[in-house]
Amino acid sequence: MRIVITGGAGFLGSHLCDRCLAEGHEVVAVDNFITGSPENLSHIDSPRFSFRKQNISEGIFIDGNVDFILHFASPASPVDYLELPIQTLKVGALGTHNALGLARAKGAGLLLASTSEIYGDPLVHPQTEEYWGNVNTIGPRGCYDEAKRFAEAIVMAYHRIHNIDTKIVRIFNTYGPRMRLNDGRIVPNFLKQAILGDPLTVYGGGQQTRSFCFATDLVDGIYRLMMSQENMPVNIGNPSEFTVLEFANLVKKLTGSASPIVHQPLPQDDPKQRRPDITKAQHILGWQPKVTLEEGLQETLEYFRHKLETMPLEAG
Repeated sequence: MRIVITGGAGFLGSHLCDRCLAEGHEVVAVDNFITGSPENLSHIDSPRFSFRKQNISEGIFIDGNVDFILHFASPASPVDYLELPIQTLKVGALGTHNALGLARAKGAGLLLASTSEIYGDPLVHPQTEEYWGNVNTIGPRGCYDEAKRFAEAIVMAYHRIHNIDTKIVRIFNTYGPRMRLNDGRIVPNFLKQAILGDPLTVYGGGQQTRSFCFATDLVDGIYRLMMSQENMPVNIGNPSEFTVLEFANLVKKLTGSASPIVHQPLPQDDPKQRRPDITKAQHILGWQPKVTLEEGLQETLEYFRHKLETMPLEAG
């Protein structure tokens, strides 16, 4: 297939480029580098790969045939979407509309990267795909939550009205190499702080829970979903659940860091529990995560150590 990947220079988008190329497909990556980086694609040397620098909120322009679109363009960490709320809303609405327009024009399928954030601060645990969520639409995180909720709605509208073969993946916490050092999410925050010997910042009492899925596991689930006949949303994530405090202590153990743990106030609308119910992915896709948290963290740690050694300015 010829596959277009929006957000192709991002953390997950670049891993998807690798997987699709490894499967023998032709890949066209699209990104405007608002949060992605050319470095994430610099290792690719294939005649089946090409890149287009475009802001998909303004339009997507791809010549030739397109068989499938993996729509992954969006700021995805709180640091990014709190700084870029309007761009986040625009790519969720206008960017998704443009991606669907391209799919319709080319007769292509489309997979939307949605998020566990559409469940908000959940009142149901673990979260199944049937749960409608508990979201503060006007809170500081609302720009991301509502962008993705709207994106899901317009994807399903195009599926029902225009018969486009659409898929929706609801992504839970994912980590791995190519995350940005200053991403702001818990894995890069703790690893960077531990490597540098800085205090590990835990928000609130640290009893809120998270689940962590390694990037290659997540990409495998996404690829299986793309190749499946399923059109309704599917959770992809690791159901193993840890408190933030447990995770901080694991990072200290793996890094051998003597960094103290310090507590800061919990941000507004920060979810207290987050764990996917992956029954649907197991049954429909035959998928479940394979990489343990310690294995994945070790690989991510090596990547971050190398980055901090070669990019001392960013470390500051």
